[in-house]
Amino acid sequence: MSPEHLVALAVALPLLGSVVLAVCDRWLPRVALDAMALGWAAATVADLALLWARAGDGHVVAWMGGWRPHAGTSVGIVLVGDRTGTGIALLAALLVLAVVAYSWRYFDEPPRGHSGIFPALVLLFEAGMTGFALTGDLFNAFVFFELMSVAAYALTGYRVEDPRPLQGALTFGVVNSLAAYATLLGIGLLYARTGELGFAQIGTRLARHHADPLLCCAFAFVLVGLLVKAAIVPFHFWLPDAHAVAPTPVCMLLSGVMVELGGYGTARVYWIVFSGPGGIPAPLFRQVMVTAGVLTGLIGCLMCWHQHHIKRLLAFSTVAHSGLFLVGIALLTPEGTAGTALYVAAHAGIKAALFGLTGILLDRYGSVDEHELYGQGRELPFVGVLYTAGALGLAALPPFGTALGKAVAEHAAGRLHGWLPALYVLVSAVTGAAVLRTALRVFVGAGPAPPAERDREEPETGEPARRVPRPMIAVPLVLLAAALAAGLVPAWEAALTRAADVFTDREGYVAAVLHSARPVPPVTPVSGWTAEGVLLGTLSTLLAILLAAVGVWGPTRPKASARALRHVMGRLRARCVLPLVRLHSGRPGDYLAWLVVGLGSLVVWVGVRTG
Repeated sequence: MSPEHLVALAVALPLLGSVVLAVCDRWLPRVALDAMALGWAAATVADLALLWARAGDGHVVAWMGGWRPHAGTSVGIVLVGDRTGTGIALLAALLVLAVVAYSWRYFDEPPRGHSGIFPALVLLFEAGMTGFALTGDLFNAFVFFELMSVAAYALTGYRVEDPRPLQGALTFGVVNSLAAYATLLGIGLLYARTGELGFAQIGTRLARHHADPLLCCAFAFVLVGLLVKAAIVPFHFWLPDAHAVAPTPVCMLLSGVMVELGGYGTARVYWIVFSGPGGIPAPLFRQVMVTAGVLTGLIGCLMCWHQHHIKRLLAFSTVAHSGLFLVGIALLTPEGTAGTALYVAAHAGIKAALFGLTGILLDRYGSVDEHELYGQGRELPFVGVLYTAGALGLAALPPFGTALGKAVAEHAAGRLHGWLPALYVLVSAVTGAAVLRTALRVFVGAGPAPPAERDREEPETGEPARRVPRPMIAVPLVLLAAALAAGLVPAWEAALTRAADVFTDREGYVAAVLHSARPVPPVTPVSGWTAEGVLLGTLSTLLAILLAAVGVWGPTRPKASARALRHVMGRLRARCVLPLVRLHSGRPGDYLAWLVVGLGSLVVWVGVRTG
């Protein structure tokens, strides 16, 4: 099978699988539908793994229907698979496979005619993610993004009998839909300027112009939809609300890969469309994105620390790490891109595993409140060990892949601004500490019992689980093992380094898509494991352990230093945290107002700097 066929099949397989599951839903039993979903997901993983191997250090270009370009112009639909795009599509497929396995007979038995709806929606979600990662056309990127979004809205509100998931799905849908309309408007402005919709074609046409107000508006409008999906401040408000109420397997996908796709789309669109001579200057893009990334990292980790609803805690940690991903992308270097890619992959495994383990708590005890679950997890020692391992991986403990990716990215970031590595250490330490604090309280019963606010939730598996189902243990274990292996296998680092060189080679992408050329990009040396990287990873882990200990035991000590610490923390909470908490009101109107403020600020900032 040719590589071009593999690119098309990567999108067609999950799309066809979702249709087959929906059609067969009324005639096949639950176990058969689950087995079919697992087969379709595994087939997509195999296809993308083969495509990743066949792509090598170049691009696999597939023009649908044979509508190839003539003299640099085409009206055809193109899919482009390089190792970075194929890699994130493969990451999405692997997480979908993990979610389908985790969800094996997960929900209580629905009536005949509804058993296949959940796996069908998951495969539809996968088709949107895969298509978005591989498309070479801006309008089709919008279409795939919307396909992914619609499936995500339905999955978030899957439990229609409970009003809370419906409200979370409504907030999710309203905010993301308005951002999508802004993106569509930006695409229209670019089409009006260039008469093209393909990434390569738009970038080539823009090189003949200069940056002007129309281009600045188009850039801001296209980017805002991607930044909303990436949960970048102030576009992040929908994410904690959606995660708090979505089924656990859905949270594994939302935090594991959908948010990261927003960052990937930002990088892809800038590199190919806007980084040319007539686009947005690199220093301006770097300034805007680094500022947004730093703000996102700081607000995300601050909000993460002050949560005791475990799903919201993990959601805010995703926001914080999304800020770090954006900083790595904004460096506009192959080293920053390679480090961020590895960071994203390892973070996806760890975060999906942590959500999966949280699902065990929900189905065993009917709660995901850290205070209410105090000490109850003692009877699940292995789950506690896995949860602690996930917390340490989130804190970037070497040799987890998060530590290696962070080491490479922060080394590149340090060349831009010497203080940026401190941001990586701080975000990793605080988010890891929040998860580790939860592990100590829930699985060890450490420290005094915190005041519990009774807020029970219905177990997602129907009846409270007396025994943890094997898939719900096996899947997080495999995901954590994969995140650990990502930092131990040198071949991954070398492959991602070459992939980053191809990804940042704009001329090579244009030549491959429009002229079927296969240029050889330069090879950029990447730092990899260094003494500095190991030291900073160890430092962030030690800080996480210290902060977790303070969070569990520190406030109860009757020493003068402890009283002073409580006083400082109280003032910090009153002046910084509580105003942020009030901003997360749960009202879509408030979130839309912040979306408009963020969009307006982006337009003004880019317009003033380029004018």
